[in-house]
Amino acid sequence: MASIIGYARASSDDQDCTIQERALQAAGCTMIRSEKRSGTSLVGRTELDTILAFLQAGDTLMVTRIDRLSRSVRDLEELVETLKTRGAFLRATEQPIDTSTPAGKAFLQMLGVFAEFETALRRERQMEGIAKAKAAGVYKGRKPSVDVAQVRQMKAEGVGPAEIARRLGIGRASVYRVLGSAEGQAA
Repeated sequence: MASIIGYARASSDDQDCTIQERALQAAGCTMIRSEKRSGTSLVGRTELDTILAFLQAGDTLMVTRIDRLSRSVRDLEELVETLKTRGAFLRATEQPIDTSTPAGKAFLQMLGVFAEFETALRRERQMEGIAKAKAAGVYKGRKPSVDVAQVRQMKAEGVGPAEIARRLGIGRASVYRVLGSAEGQAA
């Protein structure tokens, strides 16, 4: 007998899957798996991996919206291909997606493109915000992981780069970068 397995996803810990879970229950899902992970990658999505491992021919993977499954066209196509190989289908409660029909497949691909576009726009807005904050002198970036003064002092005391790196617990490349920038400033 074919199963309908629900998948709910939220991007961050402060978000909740309850509304998705209720909609999936109402749609007849016999099992629902939820997780809090980004939709921009399939990596680390253990609940989704569990579902994919257990899907059998005739089963349906149900989501509320396609962006809960993936925000990348490539990942979406990979998931659909995995389902197709297993003889399973994909459906969404809030969108006319049903990969058992040609129209459902076409609509799925269009929504995948829009989800990826939305992610790209969000990333672009984030970069614009960072540039604006930098221009205003508000954005400082992450704290330096290398104490430049300490590296230079140890070098002045005759300590070699490999030993400096070992003592400070940093990479030799970082030591060379600091020492190289010091030489560039001295010129």
